[in-house]
Amino acid sequence: MNSSFASFAGLDLLASAVLLIDEDLRVRYVNPAGENLLAVSSRSVESKPLLTICTCPPSLQSAFDNGLHNNWGYTGQNLELKRHDGELLHLNCTVTPLRPDMAPGVRLLLELQPIEQQLAATREEQLIQQQQANRELIRNLAHEIKNPLGGIRGAAQLLEHELANPSLKEYTQVIIKEADRLQDLMQRLLTPHRAMLPTTVNIHEILERVRSLLTAEFPGSLAMRRDYDTSLPELVGDREQLIQAVLNIARNAAQAMEGEGEIVLRTRSLRQVTLAKKRYRLAMEIKVIDNGPGIPEAIRERMFYPLVSGREGGSGLGLTIAQNFVQHHGGTIDCSSHPGNTVFTLRLPVEPA
Repeated sequence: MNSSFASFAGLDLLASAVLLIDEDLRVRYVNPAGENLLAVSSRSVESKPLLTICTCPPSLQSAFDNGLHNNWGYTGQNLELKRHDGELLHLNCTVTPLRPDMAPGVRLLLELQPIEQQLAATREEQLIQQQQANRELIRNLAHEIKNPLGGIRGAAQLLEHELANPSLKEYTQVIIKEADRLQDLMQRLLTPHRAMLPTTVNIHEILERVRSLLTAEFPGSLAMRRDYDTSLPELVGDREQLIQAVLNIARNAAQAMEGEGEIVLRTRSLRQVTLAKKRYRLAMEIKVIDNGPGIPEAIRERMFYPLVSGREGGSGLGLTIAQNFVQHHGGTIDCSSHPGNTVFTLRLPVEPA
């Protein structure tokens, strides 16, 4: 640190990013946390304009002007700042004007606090609450629909026996088949609510089962690639639920690519992570990656909702069931998607919270 900034020596110890800026908005100092956040070194950015290091929103630009000319402080919440390498950062920001005698040549102290984890936790909590309400609604609807369907099917069968004209039985068969189809749909809506049957499972055996099923379903045209961390320990879970969760995701990917493309099954370990508002020392991460067309933007925010599908003829239940099963295990599931790269990430705890 420059000797003129000796009074700010404690800034090196802070966890939040701090920059000292002169009246020309040139960086005079950045602490280690700022170096990490902005992906720069203090030596490389010293005396360089701040705008060459990052792109600031208009509200922050205005705060600089007010701080320099009116000696006003500023605090902004959830600002978007783009780094020089293009990465977008979500931050809380404080601009503090400094007296000239505090550090010669320095006029503003800029403090940046990343809030990505806070935003992710808030989104996760809102999503969980919304999904619980949706599941309860769907479950109640499924029960209400399932009971009358049995009566409709039974009445159609009785009517079929009474019809003398064989050609008219074609219509009763339509009623019976459609009632059976709807009964199956209702049963699938209710299936995720069955009790778990926990046992000790190896996640790679589950992934290999999924791989063999899809290879048999799409022979020759679908490439299934492994990228496993074989050091992962076993976990306690419901084997069938986990197979179904991963299979639903991978099958959706294969169907979106019409059976032609590549799916990568990847596993990694995670340490000291928070899943569903609980802290775990050890967890595992399973990624299902495909190079297909991507998920339509119109449904990305709703893709885990029941009966939402981006594929013609799809039931819209595969991802809903997968999410339910992952949540049964105390885990989380999320997705990032653009054409040529869609990644579903499942995170499961390996030990009790």
